[in-house]
Amino acid sequence: MAGDPRTEQVTTPIEDAGGLRYCCQPIVEPRQFDPAVAPERARAIVAGGKKWVNGTQLSYHCFQPADAVGDSWKGKPSDIEAVRQAFAAWFGLGIGISFREVARAEEATLRIAFDQSAGSWSYVGRDNLAIRDPRQRTMNFGWPLDTPYGRDTAMHEIGHALGLEHEHQNPFAGITWNTDAVRRYFQGPPNNWDVKYIDFNILRQISPAEVKGSTWDPDSVMEYAFGAGLIIEPAAYRAGLQPKGGLSAADRDWIRQTYPGSAAQPARPTLAPGVAQNLQLGGGETRVFDFRPPETRSYRLQTTGSSDTVMVLFELTPAGNVQIAADDDSGTAANARIDAVLHAGRLYQVGVRLYYAGASAPTSLLIA
Repeated sequence: MAGDPRTEQVTTPIEDAGGLRYCCQPIVEPRQFDPAVAPERARAIVAGGKKWVNGTQLSYHCFQPADAVGDSWKGKPSDIEAVRQAFAAWFGLGIGISFREVARAEEATLRIAFDQSAGSWSYVGRDNLAIRDPRQRTMNFGWPLDTPYGRDTAMHEIGHALGLEHEHQNPFAGITWNTDAVRRYFQGPPNNWDVKYIDFNILRQISPAEVKGSTWDPDSVMEYAFGAGLIIEPAAYRAGLQPKGGLSAADRDWIRQTYPGSAAQPARPTLAPGVAQNLQLGGGETRVFDFRPPETRSYRLQTTGSSDTVMVLFELTPAGNVQIAADDDSGTAANARIDAVLHAGRLYQVGVRLYYAGASAPTSLLIA
């Protein structure tokens, strides 16, 4: 803010911070709610809106020479291998989300390009589902990934795909920016960002409901390195901020708590047609059920009660969990419902994540 005495205290010239290029997220407008949706309900929906239902297998495709896309989107073998290793590193934490590389872009939820002119970025969590056209990318890498910085970039962008936001936008960080200096720096080379992208990716604070914890983690893989003169407060970072690199302890804790692996989950109950299951969920929690249809026919899966949920139906195959359908009833008066033809003898799983539950009736799941 012009004339703010705190700004005048910063006299150190801005350093180049190594001429780094930074992740520049696509601008996504925040969800707007009907006025009838109470504020605490809206906060609960925002908190879980970008997180996947535990048990999801995320399919991904890296554009390669065989793909019918522009040459700029195709990755070098070393960069594609770095992406594979980054997915393996996240999965190696024992989380309840798995990843599968697929040969065709139209089979992928995450479609990864390597356009060196477009910077590095990814849509966040379930925002990826809005990008349906297989000719559109959902993630891009704009510099080589076979370096320490590049490997952290691969971990960072996959972190976005899992639902993590930029850590310096955490409202609990207490960061006061030298706004003019930030804009001058990022408008210049090598980033050359418009003001709207600077505001969206750096200066904007995300909603407290979207924060991965109650404190700021300056060593998160989702944190930028900043040169001197960009941060005014906390004073310890006026000379610059340099994360340690790699996943921090808080990164590991958040991902394991959000997507607990099988060892941390209760045994999966089995659904039976016509028998309601009381979900007994807290906000942000997921329950997963097995279902083996007794006959091949159309089934209806539906939640009941006054609640906001997202429900996902998977079929278990040798390749992993294949998502068949999903429904999100959050912010509406409806309940989540899926109608699908299921085949006798095959094994299916139904995952339900609760955003928010009203007090009028317990939330349950029924298959008929």
